[in-house]
Amino acid sequence: MSKIIGIDLGTTNSVVAVMEGGQPTVIPNQEGGRTTPSVVGFSKSGERLVGQVAKRQAVTNPENTVYSIKRFMGRRFDEVSEEMKLVPYKVVRGDSNDARVDAGGKKYSPPEISAMILGKLKEAAEAYLGEKVTKAVITVPAYFNDSQRQATKDAGKIAGLEVMRIINEPTAAALAYGLDRKKNETIAVYDFGGGTFDISILEVGEGVVEVKSTNGDTHLGGDNIDQRIIDWLIQEFKRDQGIDVSKDQMALQRLKEAAEKAKIELSTLLETEINLPFLTADATGPKHLAIKLTRARFEQMVQDILDRSVEPCKKAMADANVQPSQIDEVVLVGGTTRIPKVQEMVRNMFGKEPNRSVNPDEVVAVGAAVQGGVLGGEVKDVLLLDVTPLSLGIETLGGVFTKLIDRNTTIPTRKSEVFSTAADSQTSVEIKVYQGERAVARDNRMLGVFQLIGIPPAPRGIPQIEVTFDIDANGILNVTAKDKATNNEQKITITSSSGLSKDEVDKMAKDAESHSADDRKRKDEIEARNRADSMVYQVEKMLKDHRDKISDVDAKNVEDAIASTRKTMEGGSVEDLNKAVDNLTQASHKLAEAMYKSSTTQGPGAGPGPETGAQTPGGDGASKPKDNVVDAEFVDVDEKK
Repeated sequence: MSKIIGIDLGTTNSVVAVMEGGQPTVIPNQEGGRTTPSVVGFSKSGERLVGQVAKRQAVTNPENTVYSIKRFMGRRFDEVSEEMKLVPYKVVRGDSNDARVDAGGKKYSPPEISAMILGKLKEAAEAYLGEKVTKAVITVPAYFNDSQRQATKDAGKIAGLEVMRIINEPTAAALAYGLDRKKNETIAVYDFGGGTFDISILEVGEGVVEVKSTNGDTHLGGDNIDQRIIDWLIQEFKRDQGIDVSKDQMALQRLKEAAEKAKIELSTLLETEINLPFLTADATGPKHLAIKLTRARFEQMVQDILDRSVEPCKKAMADANVQPSQIDEVVLVGGTTRIPKVQEMVRNMFGKEPNRSVNPDEVVAVGAAVQGGVLGGEVKDVLLLDVTPLSLGIETLGGVFTKLIDRNTTIPTRKSEVFSTAADSQTSVEIKVYQGERAVARDNRMLGVFQLIGIPPAPRGIPQIEVTFDIDANGILNVTAKDKATNNEQKITITSSSGLSKDEVDKMAKDAESHSADDRKRKDEIEARNRADSMVYQVEKMLKDHRDKISDVDAKNVEDAIASTRKTMEGGSVEDLNKAVDNLTQASHKLAEAMYKSSTTQGPGAGPGPETGAQTPGGDGASKPKDNVVDAEFVDVDEKK
C-alpha cells in the first residue's frame, strides 16, 4: 500500500511529513528546506514558480505573486474585503460570487493556487520516497467552516491527491505531542499561525486524543502583525520624506519583507534596524528608509492584535468546563508563538510556562503524518476523536436558527429532527442550512439551500418532514430532508464557496496534471541545455590548450561541432541537444587521444594516461622520488608554547 503523507497547508509556509519505521519524518523540499513558502508566482515569460523561488521574485513582480491564499479559501467575494487590502495581487468576483485571483493573465480559484503548493509538496515526497504518492491527510484551522474544509479537499483533488482525511491543526499538533504520552493529560494547544488563530482543549494519553472544545479566529494571524509594522513604516517614511508609498506595489512588497524580518529578529533581539535603500525617488533624487524599531515599541504597536487571542481561549475553556489550573500543558504551535509577548500572554492566561518541546513550524505536519499512519495501518492503538467547531442547523419560522448539531460535538455524528409546514396545503419546503452561533439565521453563515417538493396538501403542522444532519470524519456535512408520509427524499452535500462544481474540479485536476508534464519537459530541456553548455565549455578549453597536438582537419571538426551545439542550444529539443552533445563528444575524441598521448610522454611527473596504470612500489614511479617531491621542514608547535 502506498504511503499516506501528512501535509500542513499553511498561510505563510507549508510542510510535508511521512511515517517511516514507525516514526514521523519531515520531508525536505527540492531546495533542501523543511518548510516551503506558500507562495505561487507567475513570471513575465509565463513560467509558474512555487515556494522559495516564487517568494524571491515577489519584489519585482508583486501583482503576479500570490501569497496568503488560505485566507481566501472557501470564502465569498463579499467576505474578503479586508483581506483584499493586505495583498498586492488582484482579487476579483467569480461567476459563483466566489473570490478569484487574477494573476499571470488568468483567473484562478483559491483551491487551484493551493493545489500548486500541494503539487510541489507531493513532488518532494515522491522524490524522497522514490515512489508515486496519491494519498494525503491535510490539516485545516480548527475554526475553518464547512465551505473552507470543502475547498481544501478540492485543492487536494486538483493536485492529484486523494484526501483521506481533513484534520484540525491543533488536533494534529496534539497527536504529534501525545504519541508517546502514557499518562492522561489535559492540554491546551495554542496555535497562532500566519493567517489564523486556533485554541483547542484536549485530553491525551494511552493512545487516545480527544478534543473537548475548540475556538478561534480565521482573520487573525502573523500577517496582521506584519501589516501593522508596514503601516507604521509608511507613516514614518511619509513624516520623514514627505512621500506616501502606500500605493507603490514594489515598495510595499519590500516593506512587507522588511516587516517580516524585523518581527522575526525582535523575537531574539531588543532592537532591530530596518534599512531599505532606494525605496523610492522624487525630483530631488532617491529616497532611503533607515529606522530603528525596539521590541517595546513593537509590542505596544501590536498589543491589540495579540489581545484578540484571549477571548477565544476563555470560551474554549468554558466549553470544555476546565479552569486554567486544570490544564497540565500548554503546547505552542505556529511561528507567531515565537514572539516573547505572546509567550508572556500565554503564561499569564494559563498560569504556567508554555511547553516548547515541539517545533512550532513542523508539529502540525508531523501530526498529519501520524494520522496518515493510523489510516494506513502503520500506527496502531491511536484513536483520534475530533469535534465540529461551529453549530449547524436550519432556518425555521420567523427566521430563527434552529440548531441540530451543537459546536464541539465529537465527529463523525448524525442527528435527525422532525419539522412541519408553516402554511395550509403547502406542497414544498425550502431548507436553508446555516453554520454559526447566532440566534437569528441570517446572522450566521449560509452553507446551502435546497427544496423538498411533492408534499401531499394538508393543514399546517400535519406533514412530518425529517431533517438529518450527517457530519463525516473530515467535518464535512451532508443534509437530508424526507417526507415521512411519502418517503420522498432530497439530499444535499454542502459544496464549498469556492464555487467549484465536481466537473470544474476534475478539469482543474487534468490541467494540473498536464502542467506537471510541461514542467517535467521544461526541466528536461534545461538539464539537456546545461549538459550541452558544460560540454562546449570543456571541449573549448581542451582545444585552446592542446590545439597544436592535433591536425587542422581534426581541429576544424571540433570547432564545427562546437558551433553546431551552440546553435542547437538556442532552441533545439531535448533529442536535438542530446544528439549535438553526442556529435561533439565524438569530434573531441581525437583531441582527448592527443592529450593522453602527450601526458604519457612527459614521464612520471604527469598524471597516468589511459595506458599507464598506477605505479607499483619499486617500479619507475618509485625510483626517482626527487622529481616531484619537495623536502619540508617540520616545526614542533609545542616548543613555541
